[in-house]
Amino acid sequence: DAHGMPPNLPFWLGEAPGRSDEWSIGVARLRAEIDARLDGAVGTATATDWLIDEVGLGTAAATQIVDYLARARAALGALPSQDTLVMERFFDESGGMQLVIHSPFGSRINRAWGLALRKRFCRSFNFELQAAATEDAIVLSLSTSHSFALDEVWRYLRSSSAEHLLIQALLDAPLFNVRWRWNATTALALPRFAGGRKVAPPLQRMRSDDLLAAVFPDQAACLENISGERELPSHPLVDQTLDDCLHEAMDSEGWLALLRRIEAGQVRLLARDLPAPSPLAMEILNARPYAFLDDAPLEERRTQAVMNRRWTDPESADDLGALDADAIAAVREEAWPEVRNTDEMHEALMSLACITDAEAQAHDGWPDWLAALARSGRAARVETGAADPLWVPIERLAGVQAAYSETPEDDAIVDLLRARLSGFGPLSLPAIAQALALSQPSIAAGLARLEAEGYVMRGHFTPGCPDEEWCERHLLARIHRYTIKRLRRDIEPVSRQDFMRFLFDWQHLSSDAQLQGPAALASVLAQLEGFEAAAGAWESDLLPARLPDYSPSWLDDACRSGRVVWTRLGGSARTGSAASRTATGLMRATPIVLLPRRQVAIWQALPDLDVPVALSARGQRVFDTLARHGAMFIDELLADTRLLPTELENALGELVATGHVNADSFAGLRALLLPATKRTSPGKRRRYGAAPPTLEDAGRWAIVRRGAPVSGSTNEQTSGATSEAPTASPGTIAPATSANPRPAGNAVPPNRRPRTDPALLEHIAMVLLRRYGVIFWRLLEREAAWLPSWRELLPVLHRLEARGDIRGGRFVAGLSGEQFALPDAIPLLRELRRRPLDGSLVSVSGVDALNLVGTMLPGDKVPALSGNRVLFRDGVPVATLVAGDVHYLADLEPAVQENAKRLLNGMSLPGMSLTGLPVQA
Repeated sequence: DAHGMPPNLPFWLGEAPGRSDEWSIGVARLRAEIDARLDGAVGTATATDWLIDEVGLGTAAATQIVDYLARARAALGALPSQDTLVMERFFDESGGMQLVIHSPFGSRINRAWGLALRKRFCRSFNFELQAAATEDAIVLSLSTSHSFALDEVWRYLRSSSAEHLLIQALLDAPLFNVRWRWNATTALALPRFAGGRKVAPPLQRMRSDDLLAAVFPDQAACLENISGERELPSHPLVDQTLDDCLHEAMDSEGWLALLRRIEAGQVRLLARDLPAPSPLAMEILNARPYAFLDDAPLEERRTQAVMNRRWTDPESADDLGALDADAIAAVREEAWPEVRNTDEMHEALMSLACITDAEAQAHDGWPDWLAALARSGRAARVETGAADPLWVPIERLAGVQAAYSETPEDDAIVDLLRARLSGFGPLSLPAIAQALALSQPSIAAGLARLEAEGYVMRGHFTPGCPDEEWCERHLLARIHRYTIKRLRRDIEPVSRQDFMRFLFDWQHLSSDAQLQGPAALASVLAQLEGFEAAAGAWESDLLPARLPDYSPSWLDDACRSGRVVWTRLGGSARTGSAASRTATGLMRATPIVLLPRRQVAIWQALPDLDVPVALSARGQRVFDTLARHGAMFIDELLADTRLLPTELENALGELVATGHVNADSFAGLRALLLPATKRTSPGKRRRYGAAPPTLEDAGRWAIVRRGAPVSGSTNEQTSGATSEAPTASPGTIAPATSANPRPAGNAVPPNRRPRTDPALLEHIAMVLLRRYGVIFWRLLEREAAWLPSWRELLPVLHRLEARGDIRGGRFVAGLSGEQFALPDAIPLLRELRRRPLDGSLVSVSGVDALNLVGTMLPGDKVPALSGNRVLFRDGVPVATLVAGDVHYLADLEPAVQENAKRLLNGMSLPGMSLTGLPVQA
């Protein structure tokens, strides 16, 4: 709080204080320690354990640090420290380049190094550079005219002459003028007040410039009238300003000591040409204005032309330091001329200057066209003394002959190389010399001249090639663009069609992804945890679609063992009116969820819906009996309630429908859904095995325990079917919320207060991620009304992303809002986008979680009823079955329509689909 005082911060660019030498040493030492531990197959785990045990960091922080530095090390080859310096160079979107020196010596040393290097480049290439320096790096923004060997930059400055160059460099930096104004004001050479008023900062700046022009004329003089270097006057203010710049704002002595260490070979120096910036370069590329070493504003910085990649994505960062071999091959093919007639053959000769006989023989038609050009006097065949002669256009014949004379002309060789390199990608020096039958020293001299002109660049470009290569600058820039394009294509969002194909694989509905055996039931139920589906649809539509050999005994065994609980959540809330809710009996369409027993308390705590429900007299009697005695078998209930078997069955159905009661086994629900008159029919016996289910097979019946939101581990929660009686009164146990139906867009009804328990919301978010792999707000429309809204889940998802548990981004195209994905789902999405369409058919029940027509997919909604179905072909809905009527969403041939109708009605084709692939229905 300035307490009403006038502002005293200048509006021009200033500077920020640099960190101490001790702090820089600590940062560098930490990097060196992690670098040493990252060497090896188990390096990541070793480095993480060291940060946790020795440094005392938390697991999440240690994991993020190691992940960040490991990916930087993979791109750069080593982590920069005070004994290892790394330089990287990469193209930006404008075709220029950025040169980054990773130097963790603090901003005072880096500022001196950056200013001196900027002046050195200016004198060498006659071009003013933009530069910036932070605590850990220096960036120089190069133009399209800069071309040089990257390793030579380490030797651009010498300790014997570097300070003099630095003094000349800082005279052009904003730093000098800021320090000059400070010293002039402190020395009272500039008035702070005039006429009783404070002098405004803009006026102070103008008067400061006038004083500088009077004391130091060369500093304010027109550059056209200055020849050579500027002479420093002997003036106290100038001396003090230079001293402050060199030893306070910068550490010139520390920088000169670093240069002496580099010259003595005491510092390891690495240089890398990269297709995109490394993770460590992101900070300097986004540096704030106080880091700028020139006066260009932020919006005009060349670093703004750098397209930052999501290096945090493993698939897009592991190959950060390599150019794509396919991109190199594509550019080589594009650079080589395409010839279709004699005139185009002549144009190709003119552009390449010469073509070897072997190159001509490798292309169909070229020898005939070259012979025709020779007969017409437009080309000549030149013997060079080597085994392979050259074809040369008449216009370039004199220059080529000068290059192959007894005393070759350097200019002729340069022109020959300039033309030849325009038709090739990266080439090594021996390959260039061998093709032209010229000595390697003469070729090297010509390439050096072209490099000085900015025409070619050298480095290690082709993956696996150990030799240094040379490449024409614009071709190399194109290779980088193609490489980046390929890397970006790998992380581009998939279409909704491909996302549906992914979901069919993710939820095991496609034929290739279906599971087998009772052990696979656990993974299917884990994906469908908390999904509300009709009671009669679980064993007729959902589980058999994912487990073709599904047997009802598998689910019974999972329930009896205590691993799985079936129940209805919030059932009484949607029964009756708002004022007085009346229980109803169990129907096949009653929504039921399957939950892990340990998570029942969390799911029961989700809806805040505890309102009274009016049970029938028999239902209340059974409820009171269970509340009094705990879990009971059916014969015990019959004896204690004194009800007839049919009356007890109806009462249990009523309690199940309102979410009050469940049984140890799924056979209890199965028996309630099957009327007693049909349990002895031969068809039911064939379906269920030896005998259809009865209430005696259900095991114990018990009141579903209501839990409260728990902020601790979810593994400690109690389960659903339990012998403990609830604490509330019998008539008010069931939760109720919904006098209102589910609103559109997953909005929160007015009588639902937000759930803020972090553990509860985090568990729900992870359940949804396991179900869909990728989640966004549109998917919640297919979920139950009592789930948290997207607004409530969004902060939790942000927190999970910050911890590194999930990833945020754009995974599915054409959908608005934020999206989040499990790390395991991202590679499958990429792989499926590259998989060709094969015409595979998948039939989905209307109650299935993947019935997304009308929500995520365009079209009219298919009601979530067991008899309705949607037929997909390659992820696109092509037909629906609603209320027994088939509707075609795409133009299908009559024979195809008949086959689609069979699939929608639950029948399969004779072993094959319409495209010859196995049918999944």
